[in-house]
Amino acid sequence: MNRTAGNTKISVAIVDDHALFREGLREILEASGEMSIVGEAGDSATALAVVVETRPDVVLLDVEIPGDEVTETVTRIRCLSPETQIIILSMYDGPQLLTRLLAAGIRGYLLKSVHRHELIAAIRSVYEDPARVVLAVSRHSLAHVEGPAPGVLSQKEQEVLQLAAQALSNGQIARRLGLAEATVKRHMRNIFVKLNAVSRIDAVNKALAASLISPQSRNDPD
Repeated sequence: MNRTAGNTKISVAIVDDHALFREGLREILEASGEMSIVGEAGDSATALAVVVETRPDVVLLDVEIPGDEVTETVTRIRCLSPETQIIILSMYDGPQLLTRLLAAGIRGYLLKSVHRHELIAAIRSVYEDPARVVLAVSRHSLAHVEGPAPGVLSQKEQEVLQLAAQALSNGQIARRLGLAEATVKRHMRNIFVKLNAVSRIDAVNKALAASLISPQSRNDPD
């Protein structure tokens, strides 16, 4: 993906289970002259296949598509195509869902009532600056967003991160939990994505701040 070439169109994948809505979005975005629709999907499994095949710059993702729960879909998209930016489109405006999705790494959350120019501006914004988050939700939802939500990590991920907080290596964690080291590495990758962390220390600090793991003294290495 090239964020500097002025003549490059933004590649977009649309994920929504209503074909008529997808068709409307396609017409709106293509009419802008800035964007190219590279794939469409109506369920989570197809969405992942489209992402793997097309590596879009941006995915527009509805929260209620058939298949996996939306936070799981977001996590898997980010694992499969880390440079793809995800914007949620939803009829639902609630702080708990917004908090979970922000922790999973979305770059935008827009209500489906937004105007077309707001949608186009949001896509352009996250494409040009992947660190930016664009929200078009109620003030109530914004007022209650406070970082990673409790429960955003699975129980096994919490166990892995709890041991990582004690400065254990992946091999040591694997022995403690009776897992393959590759499995521990996979859990750590998922943890990084879910907490939007850039290092083990960053992940531990964010999990401690959100009370996802408990502070405790470091154990002696195995």
